Amino acid sequence: MYCVRNITEDLYWVGGNDRRLALFENIHPIEKGVSYNSYLLLDKKTVLFDTVDWSICRQFLENIQAVLGDRPLDYMVINHMEPDHAACIEEIILRYPDVKIICTEKAFMFMNQFGFHIDGKVMKVKEGDTMSFGKHNVVFVSAPMVHWPEAMVTYDATDGVLFSADAFGSFRSLDGKLFNDEVNFDRDWIDEARRYYTNIVGKYGPHVQALLKKASTIDIKIICPLHGLVWRNNFGYLLGKYDKWSRYEPEEKGVMIVYGTMYGNTEAAANDLATRLAKKGMTNIVMYDVSKTHVSYLISETFKYSHVVLASVTYNLKIYPPMLNYIMDMKALNVQKRTFGLIENGSWAPQSDKLMRELLNEMKDITVLDNEISVNSSMKEQDVDSMESLADSIIESMK
Repeated sequence: MYCVRNITEDLYWVGGNDRRLALFENIHPIEKGVSYNSYLLLDKKTVLFDTVDWSICRQFLENIQAVLGDRPLDYMVINHMEPDHAACIEEIILRYPDVKIICTEKAFMFMNQFGFHIDGKVMKVKEGDTMSFGKHNVVFVSAPMVHWPEAMVTYDATDGVLFSADAFGSFRSLDGKLFNDEVNFDRDWIDEARRYYTNIVGKYGPHVQALLKKASTIDIKIICPLHGLVWRNNFGYLLGKYDKWSRYEPEEKGVMIVYGTMYGNTEAAANDLATRLAKKGMTNIVMYDVSKTHVSYLISETFKYSHVVLASVTYNLKIYPPMLNYIMDMKALNVQKRTFGLIENGSWAPQSDKLMRELLNEMKDITVLDNEISVNSSMKEQDVDSMESLADSIIESMK
């Protein structure tokens, strides 16, 4: 049975939801599911904007058939060639053999790499190219590295619709609610939107800034991303979040304490610091066990908070492996403009402070507080002054 929604008089959402998939890109947990969005325009010519992941292809094809009826499909615009959006290209061609594919040169190259049989069907476009499908006139805008090199976005100047590819997307299934004003975004969606951006697109902040600059020059009335909600108002909120994230600026002054503990002693030291901070008036504190929290959540929270404390045991004379994995993900995703405090623990040869400090100092625009706290097995009275000093340094660095 088909399931579609009108976005405008001529434009339909024909995507679907996947609530069975456990890991997005086989990495990131998606307990709340994910949507794959595709859009179908009915004009003098009919135009499909992107396809969907193979997992929901049957639903997708039923949706297209319901909207098209007896009409042919004239064009298929591929803004982004990643398989969660392009997996069904050949299925569309089988059913609509006269369809023409519109994409960038690099997207065409990727189609061949993925083994699609598309000879003679592709119209290659570049930055600034335009097309008319009847009353709807579109312009194609390159968006390289947001977050693949072939990506583009398409702007329908007639209705002010921006088909934004992977920009402005989010984890989470739609659950019948397609538009941003049908949900409580700050309560139910912001964390999943941030986690999606920071882990999928986060490395490419300068490229996102370039796209935001282009977006500021056009009159956007609707944003249609490939995952998550369709935005039809409150654009300042969404663009503001993307601007802040892509500049690597924290959303909030607060302290995120991430601890790696084997038997609870490092956790106890982290709890002690959190308590001292709260007593000093800093109550915007979150704590995470690095061994129990998936790194995608840690990255999302790192983008949110201004200060991060890493409390790690020494393991085989190295950083505790889950903590090392988190730090390496921060490096890979270009985390910047954060202040770090460090706590190490070790029973005979503590090393984690030195090793964590070395890795953090390799990152751009990172401040590592000078306070050195080295706990021997468990925190003792002799460590109180050092912990108090670290709490004071964190508070002072926020001024």
